[in-house]
Amino acid sequence: MPTRQERMMKKCLIAAALLAVPLPAVADKLDDLKEQGYVRIAIGNEPPYTAVASDGKVSGAAPDVARAVFAALGINDLEASIAEYGAMIPSLQAGRVDAITAGLFMKPERCNAVAYSEPILCDAEALLVPKGNPKGFKSYADIANDSSARMGAPGGGTEEKLALDAGVPRDRLVVVPDPQSGLKMVQDGRIDAYSLPVLSLNDLLAKSGDANLEVFAPVEGAPVYCDGAAFNKNDTALRDAFDVELAKLKESGEFAKIVEPYGFSAAAAMSTTRDALCAAQ
Repeated sequence: MPTRQERMMKKCLIAAALLAVPLPAVADKLDDLKEQGYVRIAIGNEPPYTAVASDGKVSGAAPDVARAVFAALGINDLEASIAEYGAMIPSLQAGRVDAITAGLFMKPERCNAVAYSEPILCDAEALLVPKGNPKGFKSYADIANDSSARMGAPGGGTEEKLALDAGVPRDRLVVVPDPQSGLKMVQDGRIDAYSLPVLSLNDLLAKSGDANLEVFAPVEGAPVYCDGAAFNKNDTALRDAFDVELAKLKESGEFAKIVEPYGFSAAAAMSTTRDALCAAQ
């Protein structure tokens, strides 16, 4: 019968053997997605960044770039979920989506919360206002200084934060669920200005055909932002693989062919880096 000392020695040897075996706790995300055959993405349905047609087809500059990059990685399909911007990162962190491709601009808190790709889409902020801009708004500070003014912005989005930072009181800053609602609120006089990026408001106004509204851009004092595809912090290997194929897309000229018909500048995205943007914003 083994002695107590021999039993202890056996336990130690078993423990050492187990530690020597690599644990399969974290599977390779890219291999998982290839086997799955599709990538779950979060989008905002905000043309020209993202759009969902009546038949459910997902388009827009951000998903189109993502589709090309993931196809190069061996994943041919995208499964999109529409979400408010404030809900996208929590959804990514909870594992409900694999990536965010929605014009989610790089900001310090976001750079700390997600693993961004290199830049994809760049834009500036704008205001949708009545024709002639009767209140003369040129900045978020102008809205803050007009005690009668009410402004609309996406909940949890860049424009909401910029307006709050400029002094717009919370009780005069209306959270708007989607662009069409923002347009209607300006038309009805429920808000005096609705803020989104330039391209989004230009697209919204063009589709509305409303000659009684106009877009003021760029908002003075507001920075120019760039987005990137956002991944879970645990999926940096997937992000790195995405960056490799994104760089190839940019170098080949295919990137410009995708984003420029939507009105974005390929040169702007290629002129900066994730590190520079996360440090600057």
